[in-house]
Amino acid sequence: MSASAPFDVHPTGLEGCLELRLKPFHDARGLFLKTYHEAGFRELGLCTDWKEEFISTSAKGVLRGMHFQVPPHQHAKLVLCLAGRVLDVALDLRAGSPSFGKFAAVELSPELANGVYVPEGFAHGFLALEDASTMHYKVSTMHSPFHDRGLRWDSFGFLWPVAAPILSARDANFESFADFFTPFGS
Repeated sequence: MSASAPFDVHPTGLEGCLELRLKPFHDARGLFLKTYHEAGFRELGLCTDWKEEFISTSAKGVLRGMHFQVPPHQHAKLVLCLAGRVLDVALDLRAGSPSFGKFAAVELSPELANGVYVPEGFAHGFLALEDASTMHYKVSTMHSPFHDRGLRWDSFGFLWPVAAPILSARDANFESFADFFTPFGS
């Protein structure tokens, strides 16, 4: 990794899914944080061609996920928590991957100054651990409602630290991981 990259890379245990610990600069004025560095991403073989960006704000106990888009509109994501605190979860859906069906969880917050790079072929979701938790996402393809899918939050073996999360009707009615046939190769 080049010395100018604004982050340190930490593996999550899932091939291609990385925690990026950013390098904040603090002074009397406050905080400066570079969240993306094209050369550093390219050096790691990560996406550098982002197509859309989104921001969501969630109350404590809101669970959003587990979302993904199917081919040919699958996408990589870069997710950061701008305010509050979230438990971010990625699930490998790539057939033939050594980590297929496995998941990783990373707590994200502005204080931790970290984010997660989620490659194509993964489901992604998060639980808001505080009110007004604000997430920023970069995605590598445009949102395609026809290709947008998800898996039930409680169907893949991850033990969320909440018994009854606040869910959208859509998220509550996704199919289970056991019934899912993956369209993703490794």
